[in-house]
Amino acid sequence: MRYGAFGLVEVVGSSNAVIVIDQMLKTADVSFLTWNGKCGGHETVFMTGDVSAVTAAVQAVKENPPCEIVFAAVISNPSEETIRLAEEDAEKHGFLKKPAKKAGAKK
Repeated sequence: MRYGAFGLVEVVGSSNAVIVIDQMLKTADVSFLTWNGKCGGHETVFMTGDVSAVTAAVQAVKENPPCEIVFAAVISNPSEETIRLAEEDAEKHGFLKKPAKKAGAKK
């Protein structure tokens, strides 16, 4: 799958991640892809959409933060490797499903 951009926002706490996701979805035509949690409760939210929409959503969260924003960035035209890493994380958490194989398809 191709993505125009990824918007990444890092916060502390999964509740704050949900609040950030909600604000970004209400701000621009973006889609949630996944989030990644690491030590200390840091959660990085991955949103997708075209560059202008993702930029607007990230900027809105930075300008009117619903919680402490640790880091925020936009990756325009993400590389295939970056896409692979994000999609693998989304699949691991059940946010992105692999297309089902058709019956009788060769493996």
